[in-house]
Formats: sequence, structure tokens, C-alpha cells
Amino acid sequence: MSLTSRVFGLFTTATSDSTAPPAADSHTSTWAQPIPMSGIDDSIHAVRHGDLALLEDEEPRPPYLHAMLAGGIGGTCGDMLMHSLDTVKTRQQGDPTFPPKYTSMGQSYSTIYRQEGFCRGLYGGVTPALLGSFPGTVIFFGVYEYTKRLMIDSGINPSIAYLSGGFFADLAASVVYVPSEVLKTRLQLQGRYNNPHFNSGYNYRNMQDGFRQIVRMEGFSALFHGYKATIFRDLPFSALQFAFYEKEQSMAKHWVGKRDIGLGLEILTAATAGGMAGVITCPMDVVKTRIQTQQNPLEPPSGSSGAKHCVEHVPKESPRPHPPASSHSHPSRAHSRPISTSGASTSIPPPGTPRLDTSSVFTGLKMIYRTEGIAGWFRGVGPRGVWTSIQSGTMLVMYQYLLKQLEAHQILEESL
Repeated sequence: MSLTSRVFGLFTTATSDSTAPPAADSHTSTWAQPIPMSGIDDSIHAVRHGDLALLEDEEPRPPYLHAMLAGGIGGTCGDMLMHSLDTVKTRQQGDPTFPPKYTSMGQSYSTIYRQEGFCRGLYGGVTPALLGSFPGTVIFFGVYEYTKRLMIDSGINPSIAYLSGGFFADLAASVVYVPSEVLKTRLQLQGRYNNPHFNSGYNYRNMQDGFRQIVRMEGFSALFHGYKATIFRDLPFSALQFAFYEKEQSMAKHWVGKRDIGLGLEILTAATAGGMAGVITCPMDVVKTRIQTQQNPLEPPSGSSGAKHCVEHVPKESPRPHPPASSHSHPSRAHSRPISTSGASTSIPPPGTPRLDTSSVFTGLKMIYRTEGIAGWFRGVGPRGVWTSIQSGTMLVMYQYLLKQLEAHQILEESL
């Protein structure tokens, strides 16, 4: 039997109605045709003749507590492992200078490490990332499992259930992780305190100082800056990621002929699912980063006490202050994101780096496209693709592994 015919049979089997009970002739595709049994395990042959569909219908559903705990640990480990690459992606997307200082992934990584170090440079913002990652993923996996099971039990197509489960799970978790994302992104873009190598407009001593300055100078609602943009990025990302993952898992099980597909295929399915979803949603990620890190033109930037060179000080008696003419006089000088204490019209943005004076994702996409073209939408797509691949692979492989360990521990306790 040719490889092509086997793959064709795999797809015809995978697209059959999973909600209907398996009929006697439901697997009459090329995959399920009788084949010589010499040298082939009878159990695998039986699974390929229809037992796999039964196994899928009776796939064990872990307790919600197990799913939430395994997902929280797996997601947090994935986020922490790839935080440095996420910093590189944030610098590429939020770089306010033109031409951009950070270009290729390797160049950006080495530049940040050489100039700012590992902890305050590449791992800037890791504390809020950690504080938002664990509770966010705990909520995510709990809602995902509940929504997915509810929809499948109601007779809805599994692919739609996976998409919807990821969508609603991310929506529920967003209340927790968006504020941490704002702090994390600003600290990543800032780099180390009093950073002489990169002028982002932010200068927080640490996470606590950043939180206090944001709330005091911009209001508590500033912690939810870019909320809509984050939702527009993460909802389709999570929906696509889990739809790809569940489908690839199903295909891998059909190919191997049993539920345990092995570590290699576990990593491959998880990494490719996250990588494809990350690349597809990269434009939304660029808009999210720009909105969350742009300065308010009516307010001085947070951390102005530590970065006085970023803000023009104006006498109190001046009712309508204007920035000095020398602030943008040198054409080769690296421009910071336009900051002004009067109207936005008094500050001329440098070419190629527009201020997104909007919370609209679609307006932001149009503004970036007009000034930077398609390349602007896909700034940082390299590190984002690698980051989402490895992060997703780590999270989902650890999720499956921890579920098995928790199940074994539960069985052991019940047998005592």
C-alpha cells in the first residue's frame, strides 16, 4: 500500500462525523482495508479497523483540578523559558527609532545581552510575566476543558468545539493577564533602569515602581491599555493553536495507531500548532505592543524623574507650552516616541514610526500599513514564530505529562 493512499485514508477518516456511532462499514477507506498480517501487531491492526474511533469517543477526561494544575505549571514553564525571546520580539515591534535599532533576531539578542545584560535586559519584566502567567493559564485550561466538553457533549463538531474552547478560555483569562502584560511589555521595552543604550520613554526602577507610576500618573485603567488589541491577538491565537493541536493530535493517533504517540510527535504537534498560530496573528501582536507602549501626549511619561532627557520640562506659568525647536533638530539623532505636554499636533513623529493615537485595532493596522507596509505588520515575526513554537511545545507537552502523572498518583491512592 502506498504512503499516499494511507494519508488520503487518514484524512477521510478524520473528517468523518465524530458524533455519530461507528457503523460496521464506517472505516472502509484505504486505511482500513485488510492487509497481510505477517509482522504486524494484531492490536494495531484492530485499532486501524475501527477501534481507534472507539478509543477517541472514550478518551479519558481528567478532573478539572488536574487540568488546571497541569496547564498552569506547563504554561508558566513555557513562558519563563522563552521570556528572553519575547523581549527581543517586543523590542523589534515597539522600537520607536527610525531606522530601527533592532533588526534580525540574532542581532537583537546579542545587542541587548551585550549592552544591558541578562537579568535587566533580556529578562526585563519577568516578574509581572510570572505573576500573570500561572493564574492566567490555570483559568484558561479550566475554562477550555469545560467549554470543549460541554460543546462536544451537545453534539457540536469537535473542530468548532476546540476553536470555541480556546476563544472563551482566553477571554476569561484576559482579566488576569492583561495588566501583567502591560507591565511586562513596558519593562521589556525599557530595559534596565536609566538605560543609556535605548530610549523607550519609560524608566521604572522595578515592577512595584512601574505599577505605582502608572496608577498615579495615568490612572488604574492604564493597566488595561491595549485590552482590545490583546483580545484581538490572543483570542484568535488560542483558538487556532488548540484547533491545530487537537487536529494534529488526532492525525498523529491515526498514523501511529494508538493513543500514545510518543514524545517526538507530542513535541512536533504542539510546536507546529503554536508556531502557525503565532505567525498568523503577528499583525495583531504588533498593534498590541504599539498601543500598550505608546506614551500619552497629554501626560508626561511614567518615570520622568529617572529619564529627564525624555521629557521637555515646561514652566508652570506657561498656559500652552511648546517643545523647544532643538528637540528634533539633528536628523541623525535617534528619535524617541513623540512626547509633548500640549496637543499631539505640536509633535512631529519621525518617518516610519507613527503614534497610534487610537485604541482601534483596525485603525492601527491601517496606520502601520500606510507608513511601513506589510513588513510593519510582521515586525518581529521571526522571534514570535520561534517563541510561540517553543512555548507552546513546552506548555502542551508538560501538560500531557503532568496529567499522566496526576492520573497515576490518583490511581495509586485509590488502590491503597
